Amino acid sequence: MKALVLSGGKGTRLHPLTYTNAKQLIPVANKPVLFYALEKIVAAGIYEIGIVVGDTREEIIAAVGDGRQFGEQVSISYIHQEQPLGLAHAVKLAQPFLQNDRFLMFLGDNFIEEPLGELVAHFAAPDCLDHAKVCLTRVEAPQQFGVALLSEEQERLVRVVEKPREPISDLAIVGVYLFDAHIFEAVNAIHPSARGELEITDAIQYLIDRGYRVSPHLLRGYWIDTGRMQDMLNANRTVLSQMQGALAPGVEIDERSCLYGEVVLEENVRLINSVVRGPSIIGRNVVLENTYIGPFTSIAHDTVVMNSEIEHSIILEGCTIQAIGGRIEDSLIGRHTQIYPTQGRPGAHRLLLGDHSSIGLMSA
Repeated sequence: MKALVLSGGKGTRLHPLTYTNAKQLIPVANKPVLFYALEKIVAAGIYEIGIVVGDTREEIIAAVGDGRQFGEQVSISYIHQEQPLGLAHAVKLAQPFLQNDRFLMFLGDNFIEEPLGELVAHFAAPDCLDHAKVCLTRVEAPQQFGVALLSEEQERLVRVVEKPREPISDLAIVGVYLFDAHIFEAVNAIHPSARGELEITDAIQYLIDRGYRVSPHLLRGYWIDTGRMQDMLNANRTVLSQMQGALAPGVEIDERSCLYGEVVLEENVRLINSVVRGPSIIGRNVVLENTYIGPFTSIAHDTVVMNSEIEHSIILEGCTIQAIGGRIEDSLIGRHTQIYPTQGRPGAHRLLLGDHSSIGLMSA
């Protein structure tokens, strides 16, 4: 089998951060979201991977490269989608790469817990009767998702609807699919939706209407679509909750600093009169001075934090944060941002900042 990873979206729900970042490369626990998807695919035994890229293709290619960082057997091909014209359009563009092979399709900004090896092995088996398999999960607000209705025996999909006003079920379509070559018949037959896109839900419904077997797979464990700031923070919290503490070479911790719980300190981190409470991860070459870092915080490399408190936040690389009165919490801060004090006394700060921002906050 092959895999198709979609990484061409504009990430409008994470503006302004994604004006200058590919949304799939925003880090969760100091690792790009896209990398978690690629690791899942490789762990499932798929090594030939096509990545659909758009406006941020150069950034994606620079980060992923030829794929060897994910395993010696891995081969990456890049497929350029000039405009984000829908998931089914991406499948259509990828037909020369996929040919007639069965394949796994994974949305590059989705985050799942369940291993995919068993699912992939079943679909790849010669005796598999499914023409497609769609991963589903139960949600509280199905009107925000593509939704599936199952047959009475719960073994087939009988209807799919994209963001219905009146939900037909609480089963949301997750961004993980398996298809055989019949999907190309579908994507070449459907027409653009009202928003001008070729919808994958329309392609799936085409298969259903023509009697192809489309079966469900109800995901075990969490699923997070990391399209919004709170989703990113939730994913970060989830990953950090599963990490074990570790100290890399070159870490310096003075006698006035303390670590509590599961804390990961990467290479050449310096702690000066600071407290880090896990689960948290501090990236390489980070300096913390007179600072408190609370649980569920990720700080990327080459950042300096002084005289400040941060908790339940994601800080991207190269930031300078100093002398903040009050605590930064529930925040996602872009690369090379400077945060510094002005006059006055604030409460906690809630921030979503784009790259190269410079913001003045009132000091204590």
